[in-house]
Amino acid sequence: MAASIFLLCHLSFLSWFLLLLPLSSLSQPFHNITLGSSISTLQENSSWISPSGEFAFGLYHLPNKDLFLLAVWFYKIPEQTVVWSAKGDNPVQRGSKLELTNGGQLVLYDNSGQEIWKPNINAPATVAAMLDSGEFVLEGLNSSRIWGTFDHPTDTILPTQKLDRNSTLSSRRTKDDYSNGKFQLHLRTDGSLTLYTANVLTGFTCDDKTRVVYNGDTAGSRSFGNGFELVFDEKGNIGLLQRNGTISNLTQGSSFPTREFFHRATVDIDGVFRHYAYRKTGQSTWLMIGAIPSDVCMAIISYPGSGVCGFNSYCKLDENHRPTCECPTGYSYLKPNSTLEGCKPNFTAPSCDKDVFRQEKSLFEMEEMPNTTWVLADFEQYSPIDEGLCKRSCLNDCMCMVAVFDNGTCLKKRLPLSNGRAGPSIKAKTLVKVPKPNLSNKDLLPPDLCKGKKDHARLVLVGSTLLGSSVFLNFLLVSAISLAVCYSYHTKLLSIHEDSSLLQLNIRSFTFKQLEEATRGFKEELGRGAFGIVYKGVLSSDSSNIVAVKRLDRLVEEGEREFNSEVSVIGQTHNRNLVRLLGFCNEGSHRLLVYEFMSNGSLAGFLFNSLRPAWSHRCQIAIGVARGLMYLHEECSTQIIHCDIKPQNILLDDCFIARIADFGLAKLLKTDESRTSIGIRGTRGYLAPEWFKNLSISVKVDVYSFGIMLLEIISCWKHIEIKTGHEEEVILKDWAYKCFREGRLDLLVGDDKVALQDRKVLERMVMVAIWCVQEDPSLRPSMKRVVRMMAGVVEVSAPMDPCFNSRG
Repeated sequence: MAASIFLLCHLSFLSWFLLLLPLSSLSQPFHNITLGSSISTLQENSSWISPSGEFAFGLYHLPNKDLFLLAVWFYKIPEQTVVWSAKGDNPVQRGSKLELTNGGQLVLYDNSGQEIWKPNINAPATVAAMLDSGEFVLEGLNSSRIWGTFDHPTDTILPTQKLDRNSTLSSRRTKDDYSNGKFQLHLRTDGSLTLYTANVLTGFTCDDKTRVVYNGDTAGSRSFGNGFELVFDEKGNIGLLQRNGTISNLTQGSSFPTREFFHRATVDIDGVFRHYAYRKTGQSTWLMIGAIPSDVCMAIISYPGSGVCGFNSYCKLDENHRPTCECPTGYSYLKPNSTLEGCKPNFTAPSCDKDVFRQEKSLFEMEEMPNTTWVLADFEQYSPIDEGLCKRSCLNDCMCMVAVFDNGTCLKKRLPLSNGRAGPSIKAKTLVKVPKPNLSNKDLLPPDLCKGKKDHARLVLVGSTLLGSSVFLNFLLVSAISLAVCYSYHTKLLSIHEDSSLLQLNIRSFTFKQLEEATRGFKEELGRGAFGIVYKGVLSSDSSNIVAVKRLDRLVEEGEREFNSEVSVIGQTHNRNLVRLLGFCNEGSHRLLVYEFMSNGSLAGFLFNSLRPAWSHRCQIAIGVARGLMYLHEECSTQIIHCDIKPQNILLDDCFIARIADFGLAKLLKTDESRTSIGIRGTRGYLAPEWFKNLSISVKVDVYSFGIMLLEIISCWKHIEIKTGHEEEVILKDWAYKCFREGRLDLLVGDDKVALQDRKVLERMVMVAIWCVQEDPSLRPSMKRVVRMMAGVVEVSAPMDPCFNSRG
């Protein structure tokens, strides 16, 4: 039953502190465990019992396994429940031993006699005891308490136990796996009770990279305030002790008196902090008498991360209001015995190869899932739009696996999906791309296998039909096909570079001669920059197969390994807002990259001509570039800093979708160890101030360059060519801040009536740009936040003068 919250007022801090102190070993009955005592899994009794017989400390036999866990557990009841454990990720085998040595150390040995665990104590123990409170303690000279399990909680606290600031409760991995799971309850230094998601492989650290998933019961609109300690009193009440001595109660146990009920509070494997009670006499089971948050599915949003459930899964409450994790249509659990680990598709996703996708997209349809959404992972947004167009847009996009349609807005999402939730309060509808009925996974093979198998099957079918009546002719046919296949295979081998690590990518290796012929001797130049010259080329006799070939110069002379490594990184990037790398050449001194050809040229040509582009097109381009940079900074397997964001490096495809070019090339170029050389790291006017201050370089240099370019997109003026009425040349970012400060955005966009009518969006875009060009890199937002601010998901505060730091 849900517990209410109330404040206990006018109680002094001292009286509550004395009341809630854990009872010392002197104030409770106990049986001394003397030095030299030991217990073993080979003995009949492998635990030390509290005087009342209610708790045990020792080697707990794990259910359905011949393994043992060093633990404290409820001993007297049939449902023996573990409340503390050590080395949960490494239970020991039969034959292991726990000993309180003559030297005053508590040591766990495995069955080979190797030391596995011992507590970190500053002085030797003289005696140990298992107390009726459920705590196991070590005492030193003069009965001083030197160590206790209450000071090192795992997933559970008991009455008379408290949780100090910076103390942590960690959920288990699964019901029978006592290693740390993905949730941790933490009382922060600021006094807020906060739940975090943790990486189960690397553990948990409370730093800025760890994202708060809820702070208090956000689903129930409850505020806990700032607590000094999380306390569990003798009456079974759980609350936050405030500095003024009052208690903010989280759950109440007064209806379940501790003389009749056992109590515990546990961070369960689903992330919910639950208060349980168990009747001491008669048949009973653990009853939940309080839970925080009341709806964990709606309370938790984590980025990066998967939320309550794993990736590609969604969270919903069952009839008992407990969270369950389910897979969308066409998906199944990654691990059938653990629904929290996420889901995987039961089919092969469509290929993004243009020719293959043209054939494959007709094999898919959109399955509807009402009252369901995934909060993150969208890469494109359309509004206003109808549901039918939203479906078609996702079906026609190889990267789109799910579309969320919500009140005229279409959010297209790629895998993996994160933070999924479902419930009657959610009005959105999810459209999941799945294979049409009666299609097997053979119809959806990856493109490198699919094409070859289809061609082979087609040859065999034709040959069998025409020549099925003649064994001799069949023999001739098979021989001819074999020769053709061998010849084709040999030809491909000759055209592929020997670097096997690059062959695994979905990019092609070219010889220098092939690219020289494709570009007709590097005849038609498309553009040039600090990295090299770009030429137009045709890969085959098909004049529609046009590519852009970038011939790199100024490379490290002995940089073959570096070049291959960087091409590997770039070749693994797949994003709608990046120019796709099709192939490469690494032959002798020649280093070339082959990209998609973008028919509408660069953003510079689009912006800075006599005709001002439409405001809606400029907004679409700006958001596209932001999403591409977010992908490079936060979603690639290897982080990529572009280092040269400018309109000349933003290309436009047939539909005027923005595509970032030259990403990752900064790593290919000749650079010194200090990383301060600006000649090959960017373009003046777009360079962040840290380039000139010999400071370390981070992704924030791209954020600065994006901010300058965003101001250019908004105003259609170049960053150093805007002129006032006095024909005075000024810097665009200074001019933009002045226009914003004085409320004269009309001066910034000129006679663009559509932009001025869209005043709210215009003002938001300008504020985002000014935040991006702050002199101090720490003040600039991440590209993830930039995307959310531009989309209106996150509120944008009024920016400060971008040059304030340098002027101060």
